[in-house]
Amino acid sequence: DNKAAGEKFLEENKTKEGVQTTASGLQYKVIEEGNGPKPAMNSKVRVHYEGKLLNGEVFDSSIQRGEPLEFICGMGMMIRGYDEAVATMEVGQSVDIHLTPDQAYGYPDPRAIFTVEISQLPGAEEVPVGETVVLYTNAGQPMQVKVAAKDEKTITFDGNSEMAGKELNFHIELVEVQ
Repeated sequence: DNKAAGEKFLEENKTKEGVQTTASGLQYKVIEEGNGPKPAMNSKVRVHYEGKLLNGEVFDSSIQRGEPLEFICGMGMMIRGYDEAVATMEVGQSVDIHLTPDQAYGYPDPRAIFTVEISQLPGAEEVPVGETVVLYTNAGQPMQVKVAAKDEKTITFDGNSEMAGKELNFHIELVEVQ
C-alpha cells in the first residue's frame, strides 16, 4: 500500500547523502545553492518545479509548460510541505523534497464521498462516471468533485483530491522573490 511504501521511502531517503529533515519532518536535499534573497512571509514568489509520484511518474511540471508557478509564500495557496520548503529557499537554489500525505493533500476522507438523488440535480443524468464537476455548498462555495458511481436513481460524488493519500516528490527551483 502507499502508506507502507512511503514509510519505507522515508527510512531509506533519510540515510542518503545530503538529505536533511526539518523539525516538521519535511525531507529535502539541496541540489544547487542559491545566492539571492529568501522569501519573507507574504512575498510573491515564482518557482519552477516538477512533481512526481513515488514510482517516478511525473504528475505536474512547470518546467514542461515553460512557465514558472507564481504564488504568495505562507498564505496557504500551496500544499503545506511545498510552502514550507519554498519559504526556506534562496533565489537560484534548487531542492528535491519528499512530502508525506500529511504534508501534501492529506488522506482520503470518507465523509467527502456522498450520494444524491439524480432527480435533485437537473442534468446529472448526462454526467458520466469519472467526470469532474463543480458543485456548490449551501454557503455558495464551489467544490470540485468527481463522479464516482451512478445508477438510474442516484449519483455518487467523491470530493477527495486525486492526490489524497499519495507520497509526492518535488524538484523545486526558486526563480524570483518579489
